[in-house]
Amino acid sequence: MRKAPISYLSHISRHKPQSFAPFLFRNYISDPSSPSSSSSSSSSSSSSPLVSHTHLKPCVKTHVLFFKPNQFRKNPFRNMDTLVERPTQLSSRQRKVKQKAELEEAFESAKTTEEMLKAFKDMESAFDEGELGLASLKLGLKFDQEGEDPEKTLSFASRALKALDKDDKPSLLVAMTLQLMGSANYNLKRFNDSMGYLNRANRLLGRLEEEGFSGEDVMPVLHAVQLELANVKTAMGRREEALGNLRKCLEIKEATFEKDSRELGKSHRDLAEAYVAVLNFKEALPYCMKALEIHKKQLGQNSVEVAHDRRLLGVIYTGLEEHKMALEQNQLSQKVLKNWGLSSDLLRAKIDAANMEIALGKYDSAIESLKGVVQEMDKDSETRAMVFISMAKAMCHQEKFADSKRCLEIACGILDKKETTSPVEVAEAYSEISMQYETMNEFETAISLLKRTLAMLERLPQEQHSEGSVSARIGWLLLLTGKVQQAIPYLESAAERLKESFGSRHFGVGYIYNNLGAAYLELDRPQSAAQMFAVAKDIMDVSLGPHHADSIEACQNLSKAYAATGRSPSTSRTTKKKARGGSPNNHPVKALPLPHTSVSSRSSEPDIPVSQNLSSTN
Repeated sequence: MRKAPISYLSHISRHKPQSFAPFLFRNYISDPSSPSSSSSSSSSSSSSPLVSHTHLKPCVKTHVLFFKPNQFRKNPFRNMDTLVERPTQLSSRQRKVKQKAELEEAFESAKTTEEMLKAFKDMESAFDEGELGLASLKLGLKFDQEGEDPEKTLSFASRALKALDKDDKPSLLVAMTLQLMGSANYNLKRFNDSMGYLNRANRLLGRLEEEGFSGEDVMPVLHAVQLELANVKTAMGRREEALGNLRKCLEIKEATFEKDSRELGKSHRDLAEAYVAVLNFKEALPYCMKALEIHKKQLGQNSVEVAHDRRLLGVIYTGLEEHKMALEQNQLSQKVLKNWGLSSDLLRAKIDAANMEIALGKYDSAIESLKGVVQEMDKDSETRAMVFISMAKAMCHQEKFADSKRCLEIACGILDKKETTSPVEVAEAYSEISMQYETMNEFETAISLLKRTLAMLERLPQEQHSEGSVSARIGWLLLLTGKVQQAIPYLESAAERLKESFGSRHFGVGYIYNNLGAAYLELDRPQSAAQMFAVAKDIMDVSLGPHHADSIEACQNLSKAYAATGRSPSTSRTTKKKARGGSPNNHPVKALPLPHTSVSSRSSEPDIPVSQNLSSTN
């Protein structure tokens, strides 16, 4: 995880401060108004975690403490120069106090990690372990900022926590240490441990607020904790929950920074990206628009930040199926990226534009654009493979299946060499390729590629949402090809994964439960089928609305299952069915495919076509 540059004040000692306000730095958030943080602000701005269509990157951390000189010192030897007539011979106790003061001074003066470690080692011979809490915390923070040795970070954080956490009284220093423990465990991929420390820090900070601690002290640490919680939950696939933490981060920044500051612009875009990652484009739109408004006001129309905002806005409009508006934003973004010479970003924007043209039915134009882009790509790059996949999609729409397959074969040849080094990108590409084969009715090839994709994703806990999507797609294809018994475990697994990632009311979960119902009815288990259809209907009514075509489809499937069990559906369900002109006894059960795009780039209000009937259930 990237971190903004860290600044330490040069003095720290073992004594607890009387007031926390002076020793905290402005916050764990970079403060562009402060001269000392200008470089931090710049770094933070330049490392924006722009989300691709499918992946939310970890949020950038800009934390750690500032301690003011002599804040913790109450050392009698500080003023020894002013004393007169002192005996030249010091007592044993005085020599020990003076030695400690000199060791502390050496530690405070250390700048590099090596110097700090040497000074700390010298301190260990003179100080008790309980007196080394703050020094341990400072070293842990230094290692965390460098990000190269999370084990050492954890070691010093553990020592700090043991020294500082001595009673049940809420302490800001303990909260900071818990946050550091959470960060170290996150970097070690010990996500459950990280969550435990961060949740405790969050509770402790709540108690401090209740006891009247200044917001200037608590809010910076709370921001760091909330940001880390968002990162951990995202890594665990719990993206819907992470949104709450990111919203809290934005609220803290809104209370900290001036209105419409650049930092707020970036935070609004980060939150928009997070909503895109959970497919909620409707919620993402206002945050992205606000980011664009702020960056245009602060930086001008031709800034890189504005270009990034517009590219994300294009992704959002695509998700909302506003393809003309998406293309317009993309073209505006391309102009700025070209002026700044950002060739790699520009090429990705061109690929996005071609996909938008495909969505608009402009297949020839898209293919010509992609032919130009492919000439600028490295021969073996994953991005070049994505170009061929997009080209294959356009040709597939033109029913040029032989040409489409050749493009897919080229893409697979590139991706096969990248499975180890770029597993996320390759898995995403394989999933897209499988959809093209599915469109061409090459179901066995599609299933084979999806199983290969699933095996890769199962090793990546942060891709749990993609794992659920792929598992659902395999289950759907097995159901479609008559392999009903094989489909059920894939569908059941998909439901659990997507519930954990997006919540139990997400539209994708509704489609999976509908397909489970279809599978159970195919196996002559009408009661189980009715249970699944009922859950699907409830979810779709909430996520899509009761009048959406697929919500009505789920209702009709439920009626079919009730008819098979000899029970009668409720009057309201029958009324809805009659409104569509159907009859419970002659309506064929239909399995509904997930959107024919990657689940992570799909609108939360999709218009999804109903698939082919399962003939055996007619």
